[in-house]
Amino acid sequence: MAEQRLPRALIVLVCTAAAVIVLAGIQAVQSIVGPVVLALTLVIAVSPLRDWLYRRNAPVWVLVAAPLLVLLVVLLGMVAVLSFAAAQLAILTPTYANQFNELIANLQKWAASLGYGSEQINKALASFDPGKLIELAQSVLSGLLGVFSLLFLIVVMLLAMSLDAPIYSRILTAARAERPALVNAFTTFTHKTRRYLIVSTIFGAICSALDIVALYALSVPLPLLWGVFALITNYVPNIGFILGLIPPALLGLLSGGPKTMVLVIVAYIAINVVIQSFIQPKFLGDAVGLSTTMTFLSLIVWTWVLGPLGALLAIPLSLLVRALLVDSDPNGKWAASLVSGRLPSDDGSPGSAA
Repeated sequence: MAEQRLPRALIVLVCTAAAVIVLAGIQAVQSIVGPVVLALTLVIAVSPLRDWLYRRNAPVWVLVAAPLLVLLVVLLGMVAVLSFAAAQLAILTPTYANQFNELIANLQKWAASLGYGSEQINKALASFDPGKLIELAQSVLSGLLGVFSLLFLIVVMLLAMSLDAPIYSRILTAARAERPALVNAFTTFTHKTRRYLIVSTIFGAICSALDIVALYALSVPLPLLWGVFALITNYVPNIGFILGLIPPALLGLLSGGPKTMVLVIVAYIAINVVIQSFIQPKFLGDAVGLSTTMTFLSLIVWTWVLGPLGALLAIPLSLLVRALLVDSDPNGKWAASLVSGRLPSDDGSPGSAA
């Protein structure tokens, strides 16, 4: 008797519905899932330090304490920078009330010189409110700061994962004989996530240093702070540098006028386009294994599911989903090719670009 198979369209529809249900469920408990994934990503990031200590026969408490200490310093440093940035922006905003009024007056004169009537000018100015732009910048900072509002939960998860990391690595090694595809998928996930974080941090630091120099040259207030803020937003794929550009561009407008704002925007675009579009991809190469389209979709989906934390962790989250659903399946070579945007090689892994 011939085997009856479900129509492929029905399978796709059911899988899509299941994915929507799962994502909606994750969104409902995002206050738990977000910190857990952040802790997992941070533990993966410092795993080379733990391996280095293990090879030198360090005591167990050192294997746990040293990586945990590094993570806590980084985490608390990010919280401090975001808090200080939000506070400074709130303090500086009222001091530029006169600049706001002067900016509006200059816009009225400029529009009048072009022949626009007073009614047209008033309508245009009503739609352009610099105060709303400041509120937008503050909301961006507050949203990112909200990522770390559950700091206690994140620290507890970091401690638990740091304690379990040594034994889990040995468990995966022992399970390779029985489940090679699954173990290889998780190993690839940790490798790609770690390399993504390392490369993003290095080039983000380079962009941040150049941004600080440019802001100093343009006399924009708090250049060091906005440079560090640009480093943090660099982890948001595709639009990260835009988020990091908003506060210094607004302060440039208020402190030096439209010319300074335009120069800040030009400097940020030049620095980030050259480094992130031409240099960084050559070092990152195929390590991430996600096409440009998948990267952008990841940003949209995970931001919807987890909010600002989803934007920061869009790439690691997508790599985790790929490891669970695609790389762990020996027959998933074409799915892997669709995700990575590369043709499969003879051994079944994504190979050369199409």
